[in-house]
Amino acid sequence: MKAVVIRRYGSAEVLQYEEVAQPQIKPNQLLVKVHASSVNPIDWKIRQGMLSLLSGNNFPLILGFDLAGEVVAVGSQVTSFQPGDAVYGGTSFSGGAYAEFAAVPENLIAPKPKNLTFEEAATVPLAALTALQALRDQGNIKSGQRVLINGASGGVGMFAVQIAKALGTEVTAVCSTKNLEFVKSLGADRVIDYTQEDFTEEGGQYDIIFDAVGKRSLSNCKRVLTPNGIYISTLPTPEVFIQSLLTAFFPGQKAKFVIERPNTQDLVYLKELIEAGKMRTVIDRSFPLAELAAAHNYSESERTVGKIAIVMLQE
Repeated sequence: MKAVVIRRYGSAEVLQYEEVAQPQIKPNQLLVKVHASSVNPIDWKIRQGMLSLLSGNNFPLILGFDLAGEVVAVGSQVTSFQPGDAVYGGTSFSGGAYAEFAAVPENLIAPKPKNLTFEEAATVPLAALTALQALRDQGNIKSGQRVLINGASGGVGMFAVQIAKALGTEVTAVCSTKNLEFVKSLGADRVIDYTQEDFTEEGGQYDIIFDAVGKRSLSNCKRVLTPNGIYISTLPTPEVFIQSLLTAFFPGQKAKFVIERPNTQDLVYLKELIEAGKMRTVIDRSFPLAELAAAHNYSESERTVGKIAIVMLQE
């Protein structure tokens, strides 16, 4: 099968499109014919070696954590899926989605939303799960609260705005000038242009501040958080990590960070939101698998609005 492989850490040039052996499935896994995947910042951060303490040096390595496709075989312990099923979901931290076939544990996969193409569905899992688990599990989000999303036009932020609205909150979204209308179209009640205004200096008070781009900290946001408000980051910087420890044991404002955990139950929840018309995905650009290096370079430019799709097959 065709796949994109890395044999060392480095720039996008280390991504090599080549023929490799098709994966063998374990008893609890599905073999999925991958129709599409997507690019997330974690992909190029691993490729650059920024997360080598976690990813190790077990080369060759196939990256990619999102996929949508068709089940072609199931392991002996699999009970919920059968060949021919259209599915979407994530892989484990070992990756493997930048390939024509992937072996995926049953508990990381769900039926594909019926109203999305494979290409669209592949852009949902990691980013939308991050948004959901940040707001629900770390933020304890409740209807009627005031929520601010920083980085609202990116992959995680785009889904966070929609999930927060679906859960009955008042959403303020922060983005750049060129993305104001896009973010409004996602349902944000109020949009702040960060090139004109610093949200930490304005007069709002928020129950949750979700920093979907990891640019701020609890220290920056204290003034605009309610007395028991929660700051959540996608990036566990040393400052955020220390603040999360310090605030965990005392009443008052909290600092937390989110680490996405793929699972079927949450994927089904997202599927239901999508099929109910309460959440959608937006694809900025699509690239064929053979041009993955260009897709990584585009993602690293941090100009992406929505998601970047990687297409294996033409639908």
